[in-house]
Amino acid sequence: MRALCWNGINDLRVETVPDPEIVNPHDVILRVTMSTTCGSDLHFIDGYLPTMREGDIIGHEFMGEVVEVGREVKKVKKGDRVVVPSFICCGNCWYCQHDLWSLCDNTNPKAELQEPAFGYPTAGIYGYTHAFGGYAGAHAQYVRVPHADNDCFLVPEGATDEQIIFLSDAVPTGYMGADFCNIHPGDTVAVWGCGGVGLMAMKSAFLLGAERVIGIDRFPERLKMAREKVGAETINYAEVDSVLELLKELTGGRGPDACIDAVGMEAHGTGAEYAYDRAKQALHLHSDRGEALRQAIRACRKGGTLSILGVYGVMDKFPIGVIMNKGLTVRTAQQHGQKYLPRLLEHVKRGELDPSFLVTHRFSLEEAPRGYEMFKKKEDGCVRAVFLPS
Repeated sequence: MRALCWNGINDLRVETVPDPEIVNPHDVILRVTMSTTCGSDLHFIDGYLPTMREGDIIGHEFMGEVVEVGREVKKVKKGDRVVVPSFICCGNCWYCQHDLWSLCDNTNPKAELQEPAFGYPTAGIYGYTHAFGGYAGAHAQYVRVPHADNDCFLVPEGATDEQIIFLSDAVPTGYMGADFCNIHPGDTVAVWGCGGVGLMAMKSAFLLGAERVIGIDRFPERLKMAREKVGAETINYAEVDSVLELLKELTGGRGPDACIDAVGMEAHGTGAEYAYDRAKQALHLHSDRGEALRQAIRACRKGGTLSILGVYGVMDKFPIGVIMNKGLTVRTAQQHGQKYLPRLLEHVKRGELDPSFLVTHRFSLEEAPRGYEMFKKKEDGCVRAVFLPS
């Protein structure tokens, strides 16, 4: 089959690789009908996340048709159209039983690569470094899905691929971020980043009862999407002297009730702290540019909630004293997709959620390297590129 492979920093190639096979009786094989880029992929493409190996198939946000079924699979059958959360989960361990799916104890076969840094291993992910299991990704014609009865969710009849594809990762990540905010009627939520996850966090905040949502970014086309597709107010941080002061002004001096970081370790910004981050990152003295996260911490009202969705590694000058003195509640995780997929599919069926507007560019699988280049550089207003293996 054909698949998109990582061959070094900023070196992606579509290659012919062996077809996946049933390894465990709980596996299925999916014919991938659509997959999509994700901002967290850029971190290992750019070399900031270690343990990638030459030839690794990447891609963790996908959907498709079941074409082969292991003998112990009970809930899905050949021909079913399904969407699959990016984290691979057993469904039986303590963490899965407590809806902490991305922390599954049993699906990362390379725990020794995580334990020195994390203390304990997390769940495995498709196509996302060997520290997260070394699983083959889904930018391919076919992909093996372990634990299919937990990890495959049937697509509602009549729903398009474009409506469903982002329920694999971007939508549940954004929804989880808003859920972490413990939103009450009348609350104001500020979201850093108007990419796919940030836009879905904004939409989810409204679904969960927020009165006002404010999106912060620097790209006019993304800010326009936040206003027109989600209904958020927006701030272009490149055009204001201080995001903090403007948020104070917009909230009567109190600050947002909750702040969501949907940017992560490659944040852009302005000023001395951003220059410091760029210099240390270039010298490999730390992995993260923390401008968005630091802004969110400082901007959140006293006693408010900070929800962190962006992927981070090692950051210098992290303002823990601000969090402690302001009494902030901090919630963060990789997405617990298996928890949120049933309710998100219901939102789609009822017409309350349609993430299809995130699809700005379509490519064949053979064109995937160009798709990632456009996505990374945000060329031509690219918010998300999708790949069609067929």
